[in-house]
Amino acid sequence: MIISRRLKPQINVDLTPLIDVVFQLVIFFMISSTFKTTPGIALDLPDSSSAQAVSVAELSITAVNMDEVYINKILTTAEGAEAVVKAELEGLSIEDVQATLEAGAEAPYQLVVTLLDALRRNGVNSVGLSTRPPRAVP
Repeated sequence: MIISRRLKPQINVDLTPLIDVVFQLVIFFMISSTFKTTPGIALDLPDSSSAQAVSVAELSITAVNMDEVYINKILTTAEGAEAVVKAELEGLSIEDVQATLEAGAEAPYQLVVTLLDALRRNGVNSVGLSTRPPRAVP
């Protein structure tokens, strides 16, 4: 004779704690992830009506003046830029390297030419110049 129980155990998996943990992990990774940004230097970029968005570059150059040039957050001068570019390009395939050059609207033209020469001498041929869209005139 087989005796069966009237109350059968119900097995349920409660997903509420699992969902809580997953949301906390998502928030943790969103807060702790790092983003590739340029140094926090206020530049008045020149206007351009034909500006286009560019993908993320491996080499970011921000030129303030002849004595203050940042290459991937490394402070140098216009004369020392070539050595820093060479050091930053070690281990990279030079054919695929893209550089972005930001110079203020008041920056001397010679500074931009000096930095472009430093890039060319190190084999970087793909250089984007950062601008901003033209301001709306009221």
